[in-house]
Amino acid sequence: MLRTRAACTALVTAVLALLVAGCGDAGGLQGAGSTPTATSPAKLWPSLSPAASPAWNYDNGESEAMKGITAPGDDITKVDPVAVVKAEMFQHPDDYSGSKAPYRETARRMAYCGKTPSNPKCPLLKAYYRDITGDGHADLTLGFRLLPGNQTAVRVYTVEGGRVVQVMSNNDAVSGVELAGRSVIIHAPSDLADYEYRFQWTWDPNQRVMLLTHDEMLHIGKREHPSSPSASPSASPSVSPSASPSATA
Repeated sequence: MLRTRAACTALVTAVLALLVAGCGDAGGLQGAGSTPTATSPAKLWPSLSPAASPAWNYDNGESEAMKGITAPGDDITKVDPVAVVKAEMFQHPDDYSGSKAPYRETARRMAYCGKTPSNPKCPLLKAYYRDITGDGHADLTLGFRLLPGNQTAVRVYTVEGGRVVQVMSNNDAVSGVELAGRSVIIHAPSDLADYEYRFQWTWDPNQRVMLLTHDEMLHIGKREHPSSPSASPSASPSVSPSASPSATA
């Protein structure tokens, strides 16, 4: 049976009376101490000339079409992740195939990728699909180990006019990666004990690329085996995204 508003009010009043009778003065308001005076930010060196160019290249504002890679029906889930990574390597010989290329071993081991069962020598990690750009279609997030060394390449790809376009590229000593909303969050170890770097790359619909929107160092508490320190972002993305059924790990 539904209770009337008057009956509910009477019941609440009775309960409150019992609580007050049982607790005495314990429920009274108490002061929290003095409140610090709010101060506005102080602008330093107002006559300082602004810098004309950035000090570091974070690869912001850059996108790159993967030559020869198309998405049937604009569906990136039908694209082979192995072919996407090989296309990047072909387009950047100085990184992967030149005489002084730092990641020649990564390119060499790509020959072990795309086979069943998966080969542990393959540097390509599992592919994830999620709509990061907000167009209602899945985008592709890839990772692969950069060998030799302990760095991981993190890439995000979308589809534009049937072409597969890389909209984020980051290399770092990665300890974890998350997808959250329109962002890719990369965790990287710090050279300070119990701290980590956290980089957030977010899709910008105006630039149509992922931009580095947050760069911070956070305290994460004690850890038994701290990892080796992370380099600064390379100059060369509460979520359960779906994994590729065909990607290698």
